[in-house]
Amino acid sequence: MPEITDSTEPVASNEPSIAASWQSQLERLPGQHWPKSTLYVVATPIGNLADLSLRAVYALKLADVIAAEDTRATRVLLQAWGIQTPMLSLHRHNERDQQAAIVQRLAEGARVALVSDAGAPAISDPGGFTVQAVRAAGYDVVALPGASAVTTALMSIGSTTDQHPAFCFLGFLPPKSAARQKQLRIWTSFDGTLVWFEAPHRISAMLKDLLTVFGPARQVSLARELTKRFEQCVTLPLDQVAQWIAADRFREQGEYVVLLHPPNDAPADTEDEVASPVVEAWMDALLAHASTRDAAKIMAQALGQPKDVCYARLLARSKHN
Repeated sequence: MPEITDSTEPVASNEPSIAASWQSQLERLPGQHWPKSTLYVVATPIGNLADLSLRAVYALKLADVIAAEDTRATRVLLQAWGIQTPMLSLHRHNERDQQAAIVQRLAEGARVALVSDAGAPAISDPGGFTVQAVRAAGYDVVALPGASAVTTALMSIGSTTDQHPAFCFLGFLPPKSAARQKQLRIWTSFDGTLVWFEAPHRISAMLKDLLTVFGPARQVSLARELTKRFEQCVTLPLDQVAQWIAADRFREQGEYVVLLHPPNDAPADTEDEVASPVVEAWMDALLAHASTRDAAKIMAQALGQPKDVCYARLLARSKHN
């Protein structure tokens, strides 16, 4: 297994260093369950090589072969972690042909690891057909979770809330405008966040279609170069985002994750809305007949506001009175 060294200054403490803690966890991994004749689907970093999990490091080293979308890209990762496992190529154009070879290796007792260029295999990347074929042949599939551009973008933007918890991942939209608009119109009534990937050379054309379908006020977030040095995340109304792209020529470089916010998710002055005279009268009535907590539940349901916001406003109102 790869040796992890600590390049930081020693800490005057009896506590173990981070490197020692990592090494301790690595040494425990051989005692975990690593069955043969199993396909290990391994998530890999989306930009920062340090985002590879220790479990993934061990699985890639233990595997008899790694099925990689692009062996050149994966070789960089393996070299960074001192992994010398042989690779075979499994990409979008040869995946069906390689399935039989992988199933044969599993029949011989091999452990096979499956990786894509970055992120989670079989999620808008090659691998899904292979996973299906392996399961159909009666062999186990073990997924090792890790970096994902979808969840990283959602975590960075915060568009999934208690009020709008749902999201739907669309993969890549069609490359041509008419087909893209047709696909987008399917989702005009979806009350959640839409997430998809977009290539940099199509980002401007895609945003024009988004504006046509959803209108100027709808909020969109663009996340590019996630986990890398020049990572950027921005949220703007659709009628302003084209100006943001045009303001810097480098913004038409790097892969994008696009997040279309739910309808009615534009920033609003929630406090002013909750404090209107009519609402204040209802707040007084609720507080006269219910506890602050119960009144907040009713108010949140009636106004479509987060319960904690309503509770704070009711609490302030009760003290004011």
